[in-house]
Amino acid sequence: MLTINSPDEGLELFKALGSDVRIDIIKLLLTHKQMNLNEIAKELKITNGALTSHIKKLESTGLITISNEPSGHGNQKLCSLKKEKILIDFDSPKSNQNVSNVNIKVGHYSDYNIYPTCGLASPTAIIGEVDDTRYFSHPDRYNADILWFTRGYVEYEIPNFIPASQKITQLMISAELSSEAPGINSVWPSDITFSLNDKEIGMWTSPGDFGDVRGIFTPEWWYPNWNQYGLLKLIVINDTGTFLDGLQISDVTINDFDLDFRSKLRFRFSVKDDSEHVGGFTVFGSTFGNYAQDIKVSINYMPMNEE
Repeated sequence: MLTINSPDEGLELFKALGSDVRIDIIKLLLTHKQMNLNEIAKELKITNGALTSHIKKLESTGLITISNEPSGHGNQKLCSLKKEKILIDFDSPKSNQNVSNVNIKVGHYSDYNIYPTCGLASPTAIIGEVDDTRYFSHPDRYNADILWFTRGYVEYEIPNFIPASQKITQLMISAELSSEAPGINSVWPSDITFSLNDKEIGMWTSPGDFGDVRGIFTPEWWYPNWNQYGLLKLIVINDTGTFLDGLQISDVTINDFDLDFRSKLRFRFSVKDDSEHVGGFTVFGSTFGNYAQDIKVSINYMPMNEE
């Protein structure tokens, strides 16, 4: 997800989107996931020369990525979307707030209770045996960069290293997520619930378990009929509520937790037995899926004696 926090910061992006041709390019890549320059030019009925400047503009703003792939007559340039969601947030941050950032590896969960189908994998191999919950306790699970289960939960303890005498004013959690279907199924809804310190803060229904194309960063050894990528979701808990990708999903605020520099932060992803859609859960790390990131957390904080 690309986040724009001010008009000046988004100026080049807005210029890039101010073209019907470039909007049509984005629409094509949303549909086809990956296309070479000749295919795009043919679809748009323009020359390759005319296309080049538009592609360069989209690439410079981080909206698309270009890769070189061997073909029968040398290399061809393949285009794919790098950012599928754009969040524009012009709320001015308070000047007396600071931010602590941390990345959490997928396998560094602190608690779990899950049911098959399930499994874990490192960037190079499956960890243990699939559908055997015992391997979620295996020491090698710390190397996991993808995990999946049908129902239950995994919980992560977020490192809290904000300075002494500070209180937490906002949490932002970003992760690439999807459902978990037998095999793959892009229409396989799953209600994924988010909780902080045992309090539910909201829910998102994942639309499916995506396997139509290989994930951009998914290793070559990974099986083609298994989950390939997810959707990047951004969860924000602040003093007005809880938000998912900029849309409010609950009235739970950060003030409901009274968090400061001494607080433990336990964040849970769960698929509950009584959900309408019990369709499983998958979380992707930096070497799987379409986003080269682990679970990313940002903690905003300010002095405890200031409002």
